[in-house]
Amino acid sequence: MPPMPRFKVLWSARPYVTRPYVVDAALAALVLCAVSLQFLFPEEGGDELTWGGFALGAGTAVPLVWRRRAPFGCAAVIAFFTPAMALYHRPPPDICFGGMVALYTVAAIGSPWKRRVMLAGWLTGAAVTMAFKEHAEPYEYPFHLLSLISAYALGAFARVQRAYTAAIEDRARRLERERAGETARAVTQERARIARDMHDILAHAVSLMVVQAEAGPVVVRSDPARAEGAFDAIAGAGRDAMVQLRRILGVLREPSVPGELGPQPTLAALPELAVVVEQAGVRVELGVDGVSRPLPPDVEVAAYRIVQEALTNCVKHAAAQEVRVQLGWGDEELVITVVDDGAGTVAVDGRSGAGHGLIGIHERAAACGGTAEAGDGPDGGFRVAARLPTASLGDEHPGGGRRRPGAGAQRLLDDPRGTARHRGGGGGG
Repeated sequence: MPPMPRFKVLWSARPYVTRPYVVDAALAALVLCAVSLQFLFPEEGGDELTWGGFALGAGTAVPLVWRRRAPFGCAAVIAFFTPAMALYHRPPPDICFGGMVALYTVAAIGSPWKRRVMLAGWLTGAAVTMAFKEHAEPYEYPFHLLSLISAYALGAFARVQRAYTAAIEDRARRLERERAGETARAVTQERARIARDMHDILAHAVSLMVVQAEAGPVVVRSDPARAEGAFDAIAGAGRDAMVQLRRILGVLREPSVPGELGPQPTLAALPELAVVVEQAGVRVELGVDGVSRPLPPDVEVAAYRIVQEALTNCVKHAAAQEVRVQLGWGDEELVITVVDDGAGTVAVDGRSGAGHGLIGIHERAAACGGTAEAGDGPDGGFRVAARLPTASLGDEHPGGGRRRPGAGAQRLLDDPRGTARHRGGGGGG
């Protein structure tokens, strides 16, 4: 059999080296070797050396094999053999090697009362032995007592360090769990947001396409131009839905082309939204009260989606002829009101609140710190109202958050022709 490579031998021996029993046995052997130095190198004219004295010295080293399994018992046994060796005086202990290791162990892993009892017992025993048996000089007391105190202090420091390390590791584990929980919540919220966006896009586009598809065959012979407009509206709604769906689905994967994804729709796109709805046969009137201001991106998107969902419900369920969209700008909030002249809550589930449309409106408003309500209008029809906060970075930092002219709802004021066209303007279908 070929010899095992040296590094493999060392690696195979590593588990035995890290075992506490092996380490403690090696430490006991080291202390026994230190105690045996008096026998290996005796001093001339010194104390007489006997095998009984060596046996007592071994009693201060061998118990260290069990120092981690029974620290208090190990220290007590060594505390018995150390003064016995001093009383036997053949030879007396020069340095309490075993006692210092035992004190270190008790201070590191022992309970509080065991630590106090053992420290007081060792200091008292050492002082009494030195005073009445060794007749030590005054300068010898600090050396022996401080050696015991230093061993105890090192053990206490090891205990504190171990507790600190355990606390840090526990904190790291808790932070990791919290981070995992936050990641899961963020994923859930993002999925809900994407689901709301996809619902708004598909519900709006499909509703317009269904209405136009139903109206097309009716007028295809009597009014070909109107039928052609209906089919054009179907194609336009489908293309717009595809563009917005591609934009939303693009955030679920790393885009291959940086310019592939466009911005989210904002209030600046309301006139175009009104044109699409008018092609379904519902007149849309847009109105603005107050002075518009920059909005946070999430509020801007939520405002657009709320109006889009309300107009989609008008087309799908209300049988309305006209709908009014009013934007009321206040000092701290934007009030969005969408009122139609349709059937009110006697319609189907999408208007009674059982569907996803009104739920999505409430969720979008709540997600950005606002509120929403829906119900019958004061003069009939159905009314959707939402209040959204208008606080933005531009309000807190002067000069920040500025927008280009015509952005947001200000476009409704800067484009009188477009506004006039939507205020009571006739629509197709």
